[in-house]
Amino acid sequence: MGADGDAESWSFAHNGDLKSFSPDAGAYTPEGDTDSERAFCHLMSGLADRFRSAPSRRALYVAVHELSAEIAVHGSFNFLLSNGETLFAHCSTRLHYVARAYPFSVASLVDCERSIDFRNHHGLDDRMAVIATEPLTSNESWVAFVPGELKMFVDGKVLDGAALSARGSRSEAGAGRPCALC
Repeated sequence: MGADGDAESWSFAHNGDLKSFSPDAGAYTPEGDTDSERAFCHLMSGLADRFRSAPSRRALYVAVHELSAEIAVHGSFNFLLSNGETLFAHCSTRLHYVARAYPFSVASLVDCERSIDFRNHHGLDDRMAVIATEPLTSNESWVAFVPGELKMFVDGKVLDGAALSARGSRSEAGAGRPCALC
């Protein structure tokens, strides 16, 4: 997780406005001067400071949650952050998600007279989560985030943040076995 050449690739998307956010320099520095670049570099620097090797999902969730709370006090901070295996979605103002899995159905778009039949495009083992500021379809059950909430998605499934942020040992998760989230 360090800031060296062996670090994994991360993707970041930010929707918001962090007017007063000017963090101290860290392991990662922005190329430009946008609030999104400063936030992403602060997140990556914070993770590099905390972890020298790949952490458990639970530890990663707790770290991203703490770092996002630090940044969010500076303004609106909705974001998506992913390392290709795990997707974090943080809501500062408004976010929604829908999880899709077999059996797929037809989804009707909110803003036009179009629909898509996911049965024609996905198989039995496919699963996905779609995250947007507002619901994109009218006939699916979108779930609203609570402002300040961080959700973690793996393989198209949302994992329980309360269970992830609990400060217990792995053995507490189930008779000495590592928990499925770790």
